[in-house]
Amino acid sequence: MIPVKVQKISYYHPSRSYAVILKELDGDRRLPVLIGAFEAKSIAMAMEYMETPRPLTHDLITNLIKGIDANLSSVKLTKLEEGVFYSVLDIQSKEIGHYEIDSRPSDALAIALRMHSPIFVSDEIMKDAITFEEDLLKIEEEIEQEPMVETLEKQLQKAIDKEEYEVAARIRDKIKNI
Repeated sequence: MIPVKVQKISYYHPSRSYAVILKELDGDRRLPVLIGAFEAKSIAMAMEYMETPRPLTHDLITNLIKGIDANLSSVKLTKLEEGVFYSVLDIQSKEIGHYEIDSRPSDALAIALRMHSPIFVSDEIMKDAITFEEDLLKIEEEIEQEPMVETLEKQLQKAIDKEEYEVAARIRDKIKNI
């Protein structure tokens, strides 16, 4: 298993989801894992050490693990099948023993960050789905264009609403070029 850290979260326009970029601790490889908006927000909150007035789902799970005097010894991304990542929460307790609990990677990452637990990726996943710096730059380029596309789409709608069709056509062409 390869130790990684959450490097950052970015909006990924092609699938209208978010990408968590996991960076290898002792190397240059990165692994993008696509996640939903709720999970992205939860991970971002954990990265920023933000607290909420009431526990969110990932906070509740963290509290449950602590409440039974257990420890999240690690989170492991174990396999990649047909584009779907699989992971486990490796939980250990003197009272109940050792358990590996199946989890979506997005949830596992959110919990690991809250509990300051190590994150590991299997060698097979890193070999099959690795992203080197040049690939990551292409992904980031697409991500950085997203706010521009959103802005242009809003401007396009305004131009159509005002029946400014020449302006709308120019904006449409800009969107196509992006």
